[in-house]
Amino acid sequence: MKIILFGATGMVGQGVLSACLADPAVQQVLSVSRTATGLTDPRLEEILLADVSQLERVEDRLTGADACFFPLGVSSAGMKEEAYRRITYTLTLDLAATLARLNPGMTFIYVSGQGTDSTEQGRSMWARVKGATENALLRLPLRAFLFRPGFIQPLDGIRSRTPLYRLVYALTAPLMPLLRWLAPNQILTTRQVGQAMLSVARHGYPTPILEIRDIRAVAGI
Repeated sequence: MKIILFGATGMVGQGVLSACLADPAVQQVLSVSRTATGLTDPRLEEILLADVSQLERVEDRLTGADACFFPLGVSSAGMKEEAYRRITYTLTLDLAATLARLNPGMTFIYVSGQGTDSTEQGRSMWARVKGATENALLRLPLRAFLFRPGFIQPLDGIRSRTPLYRLVYALTAPLMPLLRWLAPNQILTTRQVGQAMLSVARHGYPTPILEIRDIRAVAGI
């Protein structure tokens, strides 16, 4: 498989990249990001763009892909809806439309979030925008799958780039075994998300939306 990965330096992106590079069936990972991953692997190729919306500059390198993994995103905390929508909806759809044109029918796996509002009518701003993004992706000529994780535990030395999230993970780490036992369908790991993406890219899934329970099941770990 040839995989295009956006957001490889984020917490989820790091987990996905790790899973890809550990899988011998993955022939190439093309990371598109503003910053380098810092990793060296013969199967990893990196495209660094100060503005990732400028894909037209590198379109010749984006063809022949089997799947795109898209865990790129920002927190809605402190953001106005217009600004959040510009990044979450507009940027995502522009990039996905470009990939659909270059690789018709490719698998596109988008990381959304637990509680996403498919009706686009709810009171939660982030949930409405994520719902609109999911719905628009399903209308593109892509084999789109929408992952809706909740709390994600970082493993394998992966750290969030957000200071507040790092603090939360540090505080909850000692309680994690108990929390996973009490609420197994509320918590995922970066390892599970990465493995689930690879599995869905290979085999698909009966429904386009994967909730936490689905992601755990398809990951198999």
